[in-house]
Amino acid sequence: MASTVLDSALYRDSFGTPAMRGIFEDAALLARYTEIEVALARAQGRLGVIPAAAAREIAEKCDAATLDLERLKQETETVGYPILPLVRQLAAQCGEAGKFLHWGATTQDIMDTAVAMQVRDAFTLIEHDLAALRAILLRQAKRYRDTPMAGRTHLQQALPVTFGYKLAIWLATTDRHAERLAQLKPRVLVGQFAGAAGTLASLGARGLEVQKALMQELRLGQPAATWHAARDNLAEAVNFLGLLTGSLGKIAFDVMLMASTEVGEVAEPFVQGRGASSTMPQKRNPISSELILAAAKAVRQHAGLMLDAMVQDFERATGPWHAEWIALPEAFMLAGGALHQATFMLGGLIVDEARMRRNLDMTHGLIVAEAVMMGLAPHLGRNEAHDIVYDACRAVAEHGGSLADALAKVPVVTQHLDRAALEALTDPANYLGAAREMVDRVVGGR
Repeated sequence: MASTVLDSALYRDSFGTPAMRGIFEDAALLARYTEIEVALARAQGRLGVIPAAAAREIAEKCDAATLDLERLKQETETVGYPILPLVRQLAAQCGEAGKFLHWGATTQDIMDTAVAMQVRDAFTLIEHDLAALRAILLRQAKRYRDTPMAGRTHLQQALPVTFGYKLAIWLATTDRHAERLAQLKPRVLVGQFAGAAGTLASLGARGLEVQKALMQELRLGQPAATWHAARDNLAEAVNFLGLLTGSLGKIAFDVMLMASTEVGEVAEPFVQGRGASSTMPQKRNPISSELILAAAKAVRQHAGLMLDAMVQDFERATGPWHAEWIALPEAFMLAGGALHQATFMLGGLIVDEARMRRNLDMTHGLIVAEAVMMGLAPHLGRNEAHDIVYDACRAVAEHGGSLADALAKVPVVTQHLDRAALEALTDPANYLGAAREMVDRVVGGR
C-alpha cells in the first residue's frame, strides 16, 4: 500500500506526473543499473580490457526484467546497497562471461551514473513543460499588455500596472530558469566511474580510457576528476528545482490572492467539481495554486537537504550520500507536478478585466495620488504638492467623493490645473509608467 502523496493512488497525480514517476520508479532504476553494467562491459570489450566475446555475452544475456526482486530486496537490506546483489543475479544470467561483469567498478560508480541518467531524463521533461509554460505566459502577456489593474504593495493598492506587466514578470522569471537549465546541464550530466577510492587503480593505465569509452556509450560527460565525495553537481540540480518551484509558488500565491472573493480578478480554469467544498456549494477553491505552493515548500526543504549532503567525509561518505536518495527523486517529482499544475492553471486562467478596472477605480483616484503630486510639483514644488494632495486624499477617505472632486476645491490647485487636467491625472490608465514597454522588452520578437 502507498504511504506518501507521491505514490498514493489518491494524490500521486496531484503532486507528480506519471512520466516523472516513470523515471524514478524501481523498475526503471534497475534497468538503468543494468544498462550501465552492459555499457561498461561493451566499452571494455571494445578496448580489450575484457574478452570481446564475454562483453557480447553480457550484452546479450543481462536482463533487468527477469530479476528476482524479492531476493534483490532482501539482499539489499543486508548489504545496504543494491549493486552487489544485482551484479550477482546479472552474472548468473551471463554464465561464464559473468565473471567479467562490473570489472573495475564500485557500487557508487553504478549508482551515481544511474542518477545522472535519471536527471538527464527528468530535465528533458522539465525542459518540455517549462517551454509550454513560457509559451502560455508569452501569449497572455501579449494579450493583456494594455489591461490596467491595481498594483499592490504590502497587500494595499499602490500604483496602476497592467496585467500584461505582471505576466511579463512571470515570463522573464521562467526565461531565466530556461537559461539556467541550459547552463547547468553540462556540469550535471556527467557520469561516474572511478573505482574503490576514485583513482581507477584497478584498471592500471587503462582507467581513464575505459571511463571515456563508458561515458560515450551512455551519452554522458566525462568528469575531469572523481566526484564521489564532491556533490555540488547534484546539489545544483535540486537547488535549480528549488528556484523553479519558488517562482511557480510566487505565481500561485498571486493567483490565489487575485482569485479571492473580495478581489475576484482571476479564477482557475473551470472543471466540474474542481475545488468544490463538501459543505459550501458556492466554493471554487484554487486547487492547482494550492498544490503548486505546497510543492514549492517541499522542494525547498529537499534543496536544503542536498546542500547538507555536500558535506561528506574523505573519499566516500558515511551517510550524507543516503540523504540524496530521499531528496533528489522527490524533488524532481514534486517539481514536475508543480509545472504540470502551473501549465494547466495558467493555460486556462479566467481573467475578469472588468473587475480589474472596478478594483482600480474603487479608491476614486487615490491610487494615482502620486500622479497628481508630480503634475503639481512643477508649479508648486514637490513638498508643497505632496502636502496638498495628502490633505485631499484624507478628505476623500473621510468624506467620500473622488480625488478630482477634492482637488477641484483647492484654489492653489485650480490655478494651475483645470478640471480636464485633474480628470486626466486621476485616471489610473494614464499612469502606467513603462509597464507596457517592459512587456514589449520581455516579449521581444517572439
